[in-house]
Amino acid sequence: MTIRSAGDADAEMLARVGAQLFQATFAADNDPMDMYVYLSDAFTTERQRAELADPDRICLLAEEGAASVGYALLRHGAAHPHVMGAQPIEIQRFYIDRAWHGRGLAARLMAACLGAARERGAETVWLGVWERNPRAIRFYEKHGFTDVGSQEFRLGTDLQTDRVMTRPVGGQLMQTA
Repeated sequence: MTIRSAGDADAEMLARVGAQLFQATFAADNDPMDMYVYLSDAFTTERQRAELADPDRICLLAEEGAASVGYALLRHGAAHPHVMGAQPIEIQRFYIDRAWHGRGLAARLMAACLGAARERGAETVWLGVWERNPRAIRFYEKHGFTDVGSQEFRLGTDLQTDRVMTRPVGGQLMQTA
């Protein structure tokens, strides 16, 4: 298992894998047309290439051999108003293939995200997580994130609510249950 930074050559693969992972995570709980509209915009090769070229973004790929089994996209810059700390970094996307759930990959990817944030001089990492995704919320809480508010997320025509969660970059990575 390796975790590496993605580059321009990964754009096509990231568009495909990103769409697959997003759909596997959320399709059962959303209208198919809303899902189609969102995927058609968020996971084009051109959009992935632009995100990979953005100096304020970092994309980390988790791979097993030649297979991409997860990824995270971080964005340095503007933060939700309730996020405190100097130079906050947002984890915009954090997805692991279901076959890898419970095998430690998500914890390793989270550690890599925090390491990348630390390298950028961030004091705080934050993210938005769908309020109807209790498994993800528990994962983030287990890794030191706390709920500080909410924000809207548009999936096609459906306006949804994400919980905004934050944690300091330093400190304990994983709390014991």
